[in-house]
Formats: sequence, C-alpha cells, structure tokens
Amino acid sequence: MKTKFLSLLVMCLVAGSLFAQTNLNAYKYVIVPNKYDFLKEKDQYQLNSLTQFLFEKYGFTALKEGEAYPDDLVKNRCLALKSDAMKDPGLFKTKLTIELKDCNDAVVYTTKVGESREKDFYRAYTEALRDAFTDIEALNYKYEPNLAATATTTVVAATNTNQEIQELKNEIQALKEKEAQQAANVAVVPVVAAEKVETAKEGKTMEAEVKEVMNSVLYAQEIENGYQLVDATPKVVYKITKTAQPNLYMVNGENAIIYKKGDTWVIEYNTSEGTKQKELNIKF
Repeated sequence: MKTKFLSLLVMCLVAGSLFAQTNLNAYKYVIVPNKYDFLKEKDQYQLNSLTQFLFEKYGFTALKEGEAYPDDLVKNRCLALKSDAMKDPGLFKTKLTIELKDCNDAVVYTTKVGESREKDFYRAYTEALRDAFTDIEALNYKYEPNLAATATTTVVAATNTNQEIQELKNEIQALKEKEAQQAANVAVVPVVAAEKVETAKEGKTMEAEVKEVMNSVLYAQEIENGYQLVDATPKVVYKITKTAQPNLYMVNGENAIIYKKGDTWVIEYNTSEGTKQKELNIKF
C-alpha cells in the first residue's frame, strides 16, 4: 500500500512538472525587474543581473525591464512572462522564491523556496537564488509558440477604438432625432415657432460640435516601432516612430515631433518661418 502511494505521489509530481513546462514553453521572453522590493537599490548584490543570467542559462530569452524590446514583444506583450523574486521570512536562513506572471498579472509558475545559511548578504542571496532556480533548470524549457496562450491584444485595442467611434455616432444620431422632434413641434405649435427654431439651431450646433470633437480625436494603433494615428473616418493622419525618450515620437515623412506636455499631446513643426506647435487629442 505504501509503495502504491509513493508511486502515485511521484506520478503527480512528474505530471505537475510537465504541465508547468508546457505552460512556460508557450512564452518567448522573460522580463526581469531592475530592483526587487525586499532590497533598497537597483540590482543590489547583482541579484537582478544574476536572475537574468540564470534564465538565459536555462534556455529563456531574458530582458531587463525598460530596455528596448524586440518588435514582436512590442506588438504583443503576452509573449513575455514577468519575473519576480520574493523573500520569505526566516531567522537563520535566507529564503527566496521565483514567481512568474503572464501579461494579465496571473501567476503561472512559482519555484520552491531556495535557501541559504550564509551570513554574508551577497553570498546568502545569490546562493538562495541559485537554489530556487534548480526548479527552473528541471523544466528543460524550450520555446514552442502557442497562439491560444499568447493571443495578441491588437483586436482588443481595435475593438475599444471602434466602440468609442460608435458611441460618438450614437450621440450624433440622438441629436438628429431630437432635431426632427423639435421640427415637428414647430409645425404643431406655431406660437412658439421662433423658440423651436432656435432650439433646432442649438441642436445643429451641438451636432456640429460633436462631429468636430469626433473628427479631432486621433486613435493610436500600434505598428512596427511606433503607432499610426487615425481619425474617425478612419483615415491615417500621422505615422509616428518611438524614440529613446518616453512620450516623444518622430513624425514619419515630416520635419516634426509629437510629445506630451503635461496632460496634453503637442505636435511641433520646424518650418522656414520658425517652430510651430499645435495641440492634438490622442487616445492610446
């Protein structure tokens, strides 16, 4: 009976390992943070650099948080797992656990608790981290694309954009219906005709304003190395390329840049007459 129980336990452990491997194999990248919460400084004790090294050692493509990401990862963040190291409380031991989350912040894998009895912080943290990584090593990770597990978010973004456009169109349709009702009221009650006409004019003004707002909004759709900004038509108004600075883009085909100033996006042109600026309403 005892032998059967031990065999069943071993089978469960092997099955769990294979399931975790299958899950992790669907992800192409691992993003390593620049700083762990339980430490005071970035890459203190070179622990973050060691994490990246160990992921690379065991077959992963590991990237530091905030560095220039590959094009396929820029287009689809769900290709990457986000790694983190957590320190467990311990009086005589240093204990670390590695955790991996997907693009929706759901935990997909957690290692065992790596331990060290070293008193020196540098040696204790590195030894505990390496001990935790023995679970990662045992996975024998190899990237195998899995479309179901790493579906792109492009469709979702496009859906949100279409919903915003549809909402604006619905507002215009409501204004048209209101205008038609006001026109009917003018024929039935001639005494207040002037007032009704004025209200109808206000309705037209509101519709024009809504149209103007709708036409002025530019929706950012992700493309390679940047975005294309489209209006409600939809028509591509600008194509912009990312730079090393956040919230600063080069405008393709024009001597201009787009950047964020406070809460406002601004396009700045260099012309023969000097620099010109214009505010833009961009929805990312």
